[in-house]
Amino acid sequence: MLVDSHCHLDFPYLAEQMDDVLARAQASGVGAMVTICTRVRQFAQVLEIAEAHDNIYCSVGTHPHYADEERDIPLKDIIELARHPKVVAIGEAGLDYHYDKAPREDQERGFRTHIAAARETGLPLVIHTRDADEDTVRILEEEMEKGPFTAVLHCFTAGRTLARRGVALGLYVSFSGVLTFKKSEELRAIAAEIPLDRLLVETDAPYLAPEPMRGKKNEPAWVAYTASRLGAVKGVGEADIAHATTENFFTLFSRVPKPDSVAA
Repeated sequence: MLVDSHCHLDFPYLAEQMDDVLARAQASGVGAMVTICTRVRQFAQVLEIAEAHDNIYCSVGTHPHYADEERDIPLKDIIELARHPKVVAIGEAGLDYHYDKAPREDQERGFRTHIAAARETGLPLVIHTRDADEDTVRILEEEMEKGPFTAVLHCFTAGRTLARRGVALGLYVSFSGVLTFKKSEELRAIAAEIPLDRLLVETDAPYLAPEPMRGKKNEPAWVAYTASRLGAVKGVGEADIAHATTENFFTLFSRVPKPDSVAA
């Protein structure tokens, strides 16, 4: 069994062909998916997809691109929405200095609010960070001193320092199709250093299709390509990397019920 720990099933390409997308995921051995919220005000659409399918779960939160649009959403609202049993994570939230679509002060404020929500609910935080390693480390270490929380550095493309400091804080690191790209040698070297019990795989579909599907719209079935490459990087077989990343998923996303086949 594989798990796509981060996808966007509400985005048009996937939503328009949902039945086919899910059938292909099942055929590829993908047993569970987490569809990620990017705007709290659009949470209902994300939740609707999760509620309609037994093996799909969701998060609630505001992507840093929209931090200024949703600066007025209070912590208590995120916590309240997270009470739904299909909500298994907070986010995605964090810092994106590559596009800087929202003011950095709003991004940081939103990041800290979502950390507080993760701490309060006990749900893991899905962290989006791009070209913001130093500030991400600073905020995570400051916030961890206020009280523990769990989190995953999703679609990891950052540097070795953030990976090491994140793991030291107890975070998980998730790799997408970027790991398979020809020019991702440095990223693969970082992945090789991360302990096996801290690794996850994802698609971030419909973005970042892995080799050999690069250039196409991504979908959950293709998480298998990333898992295969991660296994090669770690020097383990495909069955072993599937087992490890799936076990890690159920440890981190503890609200997701573990199937008997995996538990056995």
